[in-house]
Amino acid sequence: MKHQNRLQEIFTKYGIVFVLIVMIIAMSMIKPSFRTLNNILNILTQCSVYGILALGMTVVIVSKGIDLSVGSILALCAVIAASLGQSSTASTKYFANMAELPIIVPILAGLLIGAICGAINGGLIAFTGIPAFIATLGMMTICRGFAYIYTSGKPVSTLIPSFEFIGQGRLLGIPMPVVIYLGMIIITKILLNNTRFGKRTFAVGGNINAAEVSGVNVKKILLWVYTYMGMCAGVAAIVSTGRMVSAQPGLASGYELTAIASTTIGGTSQSGGIGTVWGAVVGALVLSVMRNGMTILGIQSYLQQIVEGVVIIVAVILDMRKNARKA
Repeated sequence: MKHQNRLQEIFTKYGIVFVLIVMIIAMSMIKPSFRTLNNILNILTQCSVYGILALGMTVVIVSKGIDLSVGSILALCAVIAASLGQSSTASTKYFANMAELPIIVPILAGLLIGAICGAINGGLIAFTGIPAFIATLGMMTICRGFAYIYTSGKPVSTLIPSFEFIGQGRLLGIPMPVVIYLGMIIITKILLNNTRFGKRTFAVGGNINAAEVSGVNVKKILLWVYTYMGMCAGVAAIVSTGRMVSAQPGLASGYELTAIASTTIGGTSQSGGIGTVWGAVVGALVLSVMRNGMTILGIQSYLQQIVEGVVIIVAVILDMRKNARKA
């Protein structure tokens, strides 16, 4: 009986890792081209943008929140950063009389816009009592609207070479998007597991009333939680812009759902107070491997969306059953 309980505990804790391993082995047997180095790096690169969003979403959901605006925030950050990173040879410049700026300027602009949008989300949720679902749904529409107004619905292209390096360059043979993703994994893990902010975020998500009684400034924590989510959207925007060497206002539509899916599949509980950075990473990899595998097998993109939806529902059901057993 103890042996059975131990196995059940291991599967509950590491089940999604086993699923990922089985998926990789199965796809490698069905399609040998799946296990090539180029395809593995391609999977990791594709995973980088919504993987970064999933890291921020993990922090949000651990606090028992949700953020539906990250895709639109990403798009707004991307078009603003791209407009500041245009080359002098661009035929249509957003700032005609401005000289080429160093890459740090559009990067900081993207991060700042993301942080501001996230802070507005956090402020609304913390200080007005508006449910996170409503506040971020409104921000989703606002940011997307601003992105279209800013660009007049047109793409921003012809960027400086530094942007191309961010999205398509390599460092020691590793694609830069993957390098940036790894950096964000380390930062988020330290933030969530080794700081007072992280401990208090878990406390707020686990029991907000108990957190308040114990002296946690819940409003401040929520403000910073959503600000960090916004900054993650800004980082993802820079990576995405670099990969395409352009940006458009319709960018990242639906990415918020992919981020939520990655986080949920990785074991972060929608009930709050439970979640890990590595779970979010594994969840994002599961979706990337699944999408890549279905593409290699020639499965239609519309059917891929259906499969992804089913996986999300199953993950939430398993999460609910796990929490019910603990209760």
